[in-house]
Amino acid sequence: MLLGYPIGEIVLLALWIAGAGILVGILAGLFGIGGGAIIVPVLYEVFRALEVPEDVRMQMCIGTSLAIIIPTTLRSYLGHKKKGAVISDVVRVWVLPAVAGVAIGSVIASFAPAAVFKIAFIIFISFISIKMLFGSDRWNLGSELPGRVLLAFYGFITGLFSSLVGVSGGSVSNAVLTMYGQPMQRAVATSAGIGVPITIAGTLGYMVAGWSHMAQLPPLSIGFVSLIGFALMAPVSSYTASYACGWRTGCRGASWKLPSAAS
Repeated sequence: MLLGYPIGEIVLLALWIAGAGILVGILAGLFGIGGGAIIVPVLYEVFRALEVPEDVRMQMCIGTSLAIIIPTTLRSYLGHKKKGAVISDVVRVWVLPAVAGVAIGSVIASFAPAAVFKIAFIIFISFISIKMLFGSDRWNLGSELPGRVLLAFYGFITGLFSSLVGVSGGSVSNAVLTMYGQPMQRAVATSAGIGVPITIAGTLGYMVAGWSHMAQLPPLSIGFVSLIGFALMAPVSSYTASYACGWRTGCRGASWKLPSAAS
């Protein structure tokens, strides 16, 4: 026994998570995809194989995904901030509404059926697909950012949606900023900035939300966050991706980092 759990169960969970990390890394290195958009479905298959009950499985994936992308989002934000690319005024306006949205999402996670999160994730993937197919440059709401009230509303929606699908909110906030005439570099940098409080608040919220479901969850979980998933997936996927990237034409010698606020 280790911390009250059979060692065999912990080893099996670690092996599944490590294998999932390898898969995430290969996909990221070969195709340039990452973040919650790929982590959540991969974790879903892992937790299904481990027979985590379906009524808490999706919440477990989302909470763990939010925890996994905290370090990368923070690193991305600090890097962009050092270059002066972050629109600090937008981050300040968005922080409280975004955290409020995350809090509501966490409350929903504590009692809503798994179907709610599956539907939200399908909407999220559809949004990304439409944006990639048709390009965000066709969506234009103005050449300047809106007022504080509307901007705060966008922050709230970003936080709420992020907490329902397990992402840092970059896809939503990037779209908002570019539709109001902001250059992509500044939009990505600012999205990383708002992604930091979103992922931290979301992780804590899902820990609390899942506390009453502990009997249904895998070993070494705090609420809807798998500590083994957090500890293993990010480093394993990052290490694997650096090799997978080398398999691509013209990618050898490149330095790959785990994707951050892009999703």
